[in-house]
Formats: sequence, structure tokens, C-alpha cells
Amino acid sequence: MFKVLAVPAFKDNYLWLIHDGRHAAVVDPGDAAPILAALASHNLSLSAILLTHHHADHIGGVPALLRQFKVPVYGPRHDNIDCVTEALDEGNIVRLSQPVLELTVIEVPGHTRGHIAYFCEAQKWLFCGDTLFAGGCGRLFEGTPQQMATSLAKLAALPDATEVFCAHEYTLANLRFAAEVEPGNRALQERIKTEQAKRDQEVPTVPSTIGLEKATNPFLRYREPEIVQRLRSEGRLYEDVPIAAFAALREWKNTYK
Repeated sequence: MFKVLAVPAFKDNYLWLIHDGRHAAVVDPGDAAPILAALASHNLSLSAILLTHHHADHIGGVPALLRQFKVPVYGPRHDNIDCVTEALDEGNIVRLSQPVLELTVIEVPGHTRGHIAYFCEAQKWLFCGDTLFAGGCGRLFEGTPQQMATSLAKLAALPDATEVFCAHEYTLANLRFAAEVEPGNRALQERIKTEQAKRDQEVPTVPSTIGLEKATNPFLRYREPEIVQRLRSEGRLYEDVPIAAFAALREWKNTYK
């Protein structure tokens, strides 16, 4: 039986261990210490490293892990990560032997130029780094609004039951913004209550699901009339085209407190 273990790191990162009870692959190990501790406490051996993009809080622990485990490092071909041994492009299949899993590579530029995500169809798991968050999306450090909107549309096309393993605990802040831009969304109001209850118990709000994100995440819902009207009423929307609404929404979120 396959499981995904959330390993907290830094202030609000989640590092993900995919394991079968004996062997594990780690997604975005920004810090080696908590991964090594989790491997030891669960009696797991590391078999592979999967990277989504080049930011330090996602790759910083790789050198220390490689000093203890001689394993392949999978990562995006176009994101300039020196430690990658298996460079990946859109549609490539990562076939892990320990644990035995197949993951399809999805190119999702926007947050960075070469960002990728991994989709496990058999388990309906998505490891999406900093592209899609619970209730939000990543900042556009290297890409354009059009690139990010296209990337998010790829992820939104996955089955609704797909679990979304994003890399940060940003959910409550994201949902506060979502309620600001779409206050009439009842599903969103219910989600805020649910996620707040989790955080009150110090329980992670992730994974989410694609279906839940489609119902409550403004960056998947930027075409909705209430959101468009809200952007206009705030004086943030100057063009009557969908990508302008997405760009205005992302810009607003950048400065939202």
C-alpha cells in the first residue's frame, strides 16, 4: 500500500515522502534534516528525488541527501538545476521501481520558467510544487499571466478526485483573499470553516482536491462574473478579456494583506 507522508520544514513548507513502507521517493526536499529524520523514524530507505523547480526551499537539501543515498534526481529540463540527473519534459513518464509507481510529467511554467508537476494517475495524486496552491497559485517570478493561466488549466483538467499535494501551508491566507474577490461563493465559505478547524487542531489543510479547487480557488475561477465584477469595482480591470482578469487578480493578491 502506497502512502504520502507530509514532512513540515521551514516556516510553512511541506516536503512529501511517497513510500510503500520500505522505500521512499521525496518531492522537493528543501531541507535534508527533516527528511532524514522522517526516513529514520519510519524505517524507510530513500530511492529517488523528484524536483518541481529550482527555488532553494525546494532543492536545498538535495546535496546532503545525495551524500547518504546514491539515487537518481528527477527534475525539469528547463529550470537550471545542476543536481538533476534525469531531465524531464512534458509527457515524460517517471517509472519508480521502489516504490513501484509511474508519474506523468506536466510542464507548468509561470512561477518559474521550467516548473513541472508530477501526476500519478493510478493513485490520483498531483505534486505541483508552487504552481497550484490550496485556494491560490504561485507568484509569477519568471513567467507571464498567460503561462500561469494555461498551466493551471492543465491541472484543472485532471480528475476532480485528484489529490493536490502543494508545497506550502498558505491555505487560510489564500481563502481570505478568495472570499474578498468572490464573497457570494457558498462553497468557499464552507471551505473556510473546514480549513480553519483543521489549523486550529494543527492539522495540514493539504492535500486538497482538484474538484475543491475548481469550486473555490479564484485563480481557477477568474472568469466567473462575480470575480470579474469585483475586479472592475476595485478599478483593477482595464481590458475585457479573460487573461486581463487573471493578471489583475494575481497582481491584487501580490499586495493583499
